[in-house]
Amino acid sequence: MSPWRLLLTRPDEDCAALAQYLAAQGVANASLPLLAIEPVALDAPRRELLATLAACRAIIVVSKPAARLLLERLAETGVQPPPAGWFSVGEATAGVLQAAGLEVTFPSQGDDSEALLANPTLRQAVAVPGARVLIVRGVGGRELLAERLGEQGASVEYLELYRRRLPEYPPGTLMRCIEAERLNGLVVSSGQGLEHLRQLAGVDWPQVAGLTLFVPSPRVAEQARAAGARQVVDCRGASAAALLAAVQRSAAPAS
Repeated sequence: MSPWRLLLTRPDEDCAALAQYLAAQGVANASLPLLAIEPVALDAPRRELLATLAACRAIIVVSKPAARLLLERLAETGVQPPPAGWFSVGEATAGVLQAAGLEVTFPSQGDDSEALLANPTLRQAVAVPGARVLIVRGVGGRELLAERLGEQGASVEYLELYRRRLPEYPPGTLMRCIEAERLNGLVVSSGQGLEHLRQLAGVDWPQVAGLTLFVPSPRVAEQARAAGARQVVDCRGASAAALLAAVQRSAAPAS
């Protein structure tokens, strides 16, 4: 049995799957979702972007919620997605799209923006001057992808299909959970998840910041340290396997 006892903070469905995976590997955990997914209306500009998918050199889907909602919106509008030209930041997101019969490229090492930007297939796709790239995401996030691709000459647009919000919890919920479950580590899957963790902690943040914090990328690790987190572990990916590997190579604090 692992000495780690982790707090999982992903959206409900993802928390449940991750909790089961970690428990099967002997890692105790508790769930407190910090990201609620709210679909946004499919207005005229979004419909237009859907209708022109085939004109894109690359369609980058950044998360599982984005992938699920995109497939739903395509079914609703009757738009047939192109079979190729699809990219994702991680394997789990790719799996959602692959289940719908789409050919998806994703990084073999690391599941973050930096790893995808280094992917040779994506580099080739955007090598054409003015290559059109569509990033499918929630409202805000993954600006690095657009910045770097723009620097390479690509024309980048966003299709934003959902918002993330912090679910409503009574004051003190986070510390009560940490103490009741005797947790010694926290897991966040994005920069916004980190910000929601800080919001929920409130006046308890200095104490919470002393716990080991597992994050998915160097960018989020930098944000966490800047916010005062004192023990940050970069998992170099948001997948369950990346988290487990980071947990297994990290020494748990003495109880």
